[in-house]
Amino acid sequence: MLGVLLSIVAGAAMSLQGVFNARLGEKIGLLESNMFVQGTAFVLSLAAMFVAGNGNLAALGQTNRLYWLGGALGLVITLTVMVGMQSLGPTVAVSVILIAQLLVAAVIDALGLFGVEQTAFVWTKYLGMALMIGGVLVFKLQL
Repeated sequence: MLGVLLSIVAGAAMSLQGVFNARLGEKIGLLESNMFVQGTAFVLSLAAMFVAGNGNLAALGQTNRLYWLGGALGLVITLTVMVGMQSLGPTVAVSVILIAQLLVAAVIDALGLFGVEQTAFVWTKYLGMALMIGGVLVFKLQL
């Protein structure tokens, strides 16, 4: 249940962040906004680590270097969400983002990539994806 609640909080926070970042980017510039957002996240993460961290940062060198791309992906995510929000509006942008996330996550699950336990991608999942894509198209209809 905690996972569901935290996922709801994450979804709400991502939608708010996308809108806030897009508005900030309109005023100060896309890359400047991204620097501010990522810089703020870095400072807060650093403070949280010093206050409550109990991991082993020294073990970073023992991890798969591919996973280090998570930081670079943060840059890609922030920039593309800002542009998507500005050009599509929050609802459509979040819908398209969600569909893309589900498709990529489904491929990761189905192929068991990156150490994830492999799970079958059955026809009901294809149907769910098709319904979501159809929902975005219906939502965008101008009658």
